[in-house]
Amino acid sequence: MFVPETSRPAPEDATGPIPVIGTGPRVAFLGLGVMGAPMASHLSKADYRITVYNRNASKALAWVALNRGLAKPTPVEAVEDAEVVLMCVGNDDDVRSVVLGPSGALAGMKPGSILVDHTTASADVAREIAAECAIRGVGFVDAPVSGGQAGAQNGTLTVMCGCDDVTVFEKVKVIIQPYSRACELMGPVGSGQLAKMVNQICIAGIVQGLAEGINFAQRAGLDVDKLVSVIGKGAAQSWQMDNRAGTMAKGEFEFGFAVEWMRKDLGICLDEADRNGARLPLTALVDQFYAQVMARGGRRWDTSSLIHLLQND
Repeated sequence: MFVPETSRPAPEDATGPIPVIGTGPRVAFLGLGVMGAPMASHLSKADYRITVYNRNASKALAWVALNRGLAKPTPVEAVEDAEVVLMCVGNDDDVRSVVLGPSGALAGMKPGSILVDHTTASADVAREIAAECAIRGVGFVDAPVSGGQAGAQNGTLTVMCGCDDVTVFEKVKVIIQPYSRACELMGPVGSGQLAKMVNQICIAGIVQGLAEGINFAQRAGLDVDKLVSVIGKGAAQSWQMDNRAGTMAKGEFEFGFAVEWMRKDLGICLDEADRNGARLPLTALVDQFYAQVMARGGRRWDTSSLIHLLQND
């Protein structure tokens, strides 16, 4: 059962009923996982007229209970009359299932509207979806994000975009301001995904280096907090050091960006490298380290769990 288009009862501290939906641009958001749900919430708080869809309908209803917006049971219904449709799902196959087919988003999108894919997926699927959009007169932007769950919740995501039409990109840049602190056009369709691959390649090496450094410090008898407070102000500083060194030292991994997601992303990087001839020896090695973490039951652990291999061998 989906929420009807009426007003909800007001909270106890309110003076009257609150409208179900905002008054700003009409948008749809497809995919309400740990990233999509807070991103959609930022759009709702910005007074966008938002309709959401999630494969698991209970998540969509739970989101609507906490935010202004509507929920629909299929993508094609959710995108009705939307000026911009945004999505954040799991992988290439999920993108295709949500966008294509009679119940997919494209079947309900009007010419002149725009589809924005925040999923971390392959550049190939971005180009495939862009071609389908072009047939229907729909703009497309591949726009993977970086910043993790915390970035989505705080509205501080970095967005890397690929688009063949600068005008379309400029419209999207304005729409996603509520949850982004940086948004750049990297090139034609697929370039956003390629940029995200570079992002993940860099993260993989940094996390492994940090894991080795923290483990070394502990075995050398150094105070890790004091150490990080010093070297974190020099050339070794990184987001990972600032946000993960302390929890790595404590062996805490039940949060953050899951290892299985990172392996999916690194798999995309390695596949693309096979095509373009780039050598990724460190990335391939770290991917295998993550495979070992998963074998130890760490599928849902944070990516900083690489240190577990060093501390427990």
